[in-house]
Amino acid sequence: MHASPEVAPPEREIFHLILITPTKYDEDGYPLVWWRSVLPSNSLAALNGLGRDCQERHILGSEVEIRLTAIDEANRIIRPKQIIEMIRRDGGKALIGLVGVQSNQFPRAVDLAQPFLEAGLPVCLGGFHVSGCFAMLSETPPEIQAAMDQGISLFLGEAEEGRLDQVLKDAYAGRLQPIYNYLGKLPNIAGAPIPILDDTDIKRTMGWISSFDVGRGCPYKCSFCTIINVHGRKSRFRSAQDLERIILENDAQGIRQFFVTDDNLARNQNWPELFDTLIRLREERGIELELSVQVDTRCHQIPGFIAKATAAGVNTVFIGLENINPDNLAATGKAQNRITDYREMLLAWKQYPVTICAGYIIGLPFDTKESLMRDVEIIKRELAIDHIFFTMLTPLPGSADHAQLYQSGEWMDPDLTRYNTNFRVIHHGRMSDEEWEESYRQMWRRYYSWEHMTRMLRRAHALRGDIRKTRNYLGWYHHFPINLGLHPLEGGLVQLRSRVDRRPSRPREHPLVFYPKYFFREARNMLTFWRIVQRMRKIDARIAADPERFDYRDEAITPPSEQDFDDLALFKDTRGGREAVAKAAERKAAAPRRRVA
Repeated sequence: MHASPEVAPPEREIFHLILITPTKYDEDGYPLVWWRSVLPSNSLAALNGLGRDCQERHILGSEVEIRLTAIDEANRIIRPKQIIEMIRRDGGKALIGLVGVQSNQFPRAVDLAQPFLEAGLPVCLGGFHVSGCFAMLSETPPEIQAAMDQGISLFLGEAEEGRLDQVLKDAYAGRLQPIYNYLGKLPNIAGAPIPILDDTDIKRTMGWISSFDVGRGCPYKCSFCTIINVHGRKSRFRSAQDLERIILENDAQGIRQFFVTDDNLARNQNWPELFDTLIRLREERGIELELSVQVDTRCHQIPGFIAKATAAGVNTVFIGLENINPDNLAATGKAQNRITDYREMLLAWKQYPVTICAGYIIGLPFDTKESLMRDVEIIKRELAIDHIFFTMLTPLPGSADHAQLYQSGEWMDPDLTRYNTNFRVIHHGRMSDEEWEESYRQMWRRYYSWEHMTRMLRRAHALRGDIRKTRNYLGWYHHFPINLGLHPLEGGLVQLRSRVDRRPSRPREHPLVFYPKYFFREARNMLTFWRIVQRMRKIDARIAADPERFDYRDEAITPPSEQDFDDLALFKDTRGGREAVAKAAERKAAAPRRRVA
């Protein structure tokens, strides 16, 4: 009796899902790419997690293998020709997904799509720019219409609840739709596939940091915000079980540092359960988590929030102060920020070794060059902020500010690459263009002066903060805006440039011009940064050698008191400061009556 010959299993068909988060063009017209970038793309992590789920469920059929590739162009030069050759070698079936595309990245995204379109491959583009424009404008902006005319498909909204499945099935069948519109149809994210990136991708970021969200949506109405018009004003949350999966799957890859991208973690109604989960993982499994989170200026009023957050591993907090002028805050719908809470809130965090980073908007309606120069000195003296980053008021597409300007026909810079909050793209009512731009540059220079950076290191020592992190952040935030004209969060280690990738509107440089200029520029920048680091270390060493360093106090780190309202310039000298103090007194007087009622 002869054995039956073995039948070879049929070869599985290959379908490539290529997910790309594009970068932006720099001022010289080259994609802004680094050997090591600062932050990972959470949109890429979210879509990568959804792509993995599609793989596991074989949504194209058991005979089709979905091969997933995630690329963050912020830390990798993309070679479309090589990707196209790989796809053709494996049968020619693919979807190119341009994910998380912000307005400043949109021109680069469209250019990056061209070789794939020419190769006959389907391209789908999603992110805040296209979603925000469709959410807020009554007509399709010309740059988006031009992209659609070229054959680029658009994805609007969020991709959970099987929505990515449909896009993949359509791409596989060769019938990708022009628009997939899920705006206003907010998916439930509890139990959804978790955001995840491979360790090989995460190692391309400084510090091996990954990201995730545990909530989406924001109840506030800030006029400059795009989140509320894309993710909605109704908050949605992942579960504690989802969070545990995120931590454990990353821990298996050796990743324990995370940037939590929730716009305001303090307003997540499940924060006690989430923090308890992290505390348990730290205690039972010995996972030394380090979390950077975003919170609002009133989080200290939530009983137990700060103590539990730090116990869970939070060691960096980002707080959107936005301004110290109450009139400006009210004009932009940021009335929930009360300058009378600022000092108390900051010093509540400073009871723990937490690094505080604040955001500050320049160019709000009541700003003038004189008021801005005064305000930065007040912030330096009276607020215990470790690092602050300044942003130009920018009407980002998807915000109420942009919609109002677009519909009124007022001038806005037509180059979307500049919509990264680091450039002036509109005119101001009280400042000339030159005054606004000079004020922005001066705010960086004044805050990150060597005198003030020394003061901030003294505060860190006195409060027993994270000295190494404070020192490193100070050097970083000094170097990029002052020496390179870049926002610190767009920076990285060693810029990578490809001569052939220059923006189509700019001429290609000759090799004998491009390479000497490139190598000289990088050598100069690295030497400049090295000198900053060395100077910071010397300053830190002098402070560390002072036996009385723990006794240091200044106005910013002195405990708040009622006398502050009479003594501090934050309340005396800013427009609306006295009125804010009066309102705070009224709220305090009314509070007991409200509790009795």
